[in-house]
Amino acid sequence: MVPLSSLWLAIVVSAVIVFVVSSIIHMFLGYHRNDYRRVPNEDDVMDALRPFDLPAGDYVMPHAGSTSAMKSPEYVEKLKAGPIVLMTVAPKGGWGMGRSLVLWFAYSIVVGIFAAYIAGRALGPGADYLAVFRFAGTTAFAAYSVALLQSSIWYRKNWRATLLSVFDGLVYALLTAGTFGWLWPT
Repeated sequence: MVPLSSLWLAIVVSAVIVFVVSSIIHMFLGYHRNDYRRVPNEDDVMDALRPFDLPAGDYVMPHAGSTSAMKSPEYVEKLKAGPIVLMTVAPKGGWGMGRSLVLWFAYSIVVGIFAAYIAGRALGPGADYLAVFRFAGTTAFAAYSVALLQSSIWYRKNWRATLLSVFDGLVYALLTAGTFGWLWPT
């Protein structure tokens, strides 16, 4: 067994590597450019929504409010007439990246802590590189990728975008696994 305190370097270095690689993926490789589509007549749709001054949050239209209301003829008719909309409204005033980048780095630290915990409980000091790689990588993959599938299953997020993000998570998991294998205490 290896205590978390002995794995702090692997946790931090893996988070830094994931942060840098994720920045490269999103800024330079460009395969996420088509994750979201433009709404037809975007200006008209925005003008139509603006008077409602929607607070930031997640919304669904039509909204039934209860399972019994989902059976009502009015609700069923709204579904048939469409559109069915799942949307997230962000606060007005811009899309500051600073907060998101800090949260992403913190998340990567948390993933590293879980990978360290699982691998540290399963393996001892001087464990084989591939054994460390397997435990840390599997844990990191679950954290970075597996839960993303729920967005496409339940909220109809574009499967292509989800699967690209799962691929990104695989890359992050492999980098985390390699870092843990490299920095594993002897």
